Amino acid sequence: MSGRVVPDPAHTCADRAAKDLVTAAFRAIRGRYVQDRHQIAAAVLDADGRVHLGLHLDAMVGRAAVCAEAGAVSAARLVTDAELIAVAAVRYPKPTEPPLARVVPPCGLCRELLLDHAPRLAVVLPGATSGLTPLAGLLPHKYVGTKWPTPQPTADQP
Repeated sequence: MSGRVVPDPAHTCADRAAKDLVTAAFRAIRGRYVQDRHQIAAAVLDADGRVHLGLHLDAMVGRAAVCAEAGAVSAARLVTDAELIAVAAVRYPKPTEPPLARVVPPCGLCRELLLDHAPRLAVVLPGATSGLTPLAGLLPHKYVGTKWPTPQPTADQP
């Protein structure tokens, strides 16, 4: 990547779990970044303490793209049924941008997907003192279908 130094954004995190997830996502995207193909990585922590990684997959047809958070949940579900506890996503800068990776919140589609598979999930949000925030608070009126029984999270659940 042309020798450019991009610092780990984990220094903005308020607690150890958030720092560890951000660092894991940052290391993943730093090693796999390809402009216009892979710009975000996500890390999901399960109840057994394992971290699962996902990589953003862009596509020529935008609707076919896959978010990093979806990839991380899929990776987790390949190896465990443990509850998913927390998630962080990091966007790597394009060569034309300042060399600052940043924590990014899950998009609306990912918020729905994550809460389908982890109703008590916490998320690392961008900010000067990022910690873990209940994802349900970011999507207070989640869609609930009839495919399977879904526990209803509340905004105050960690």
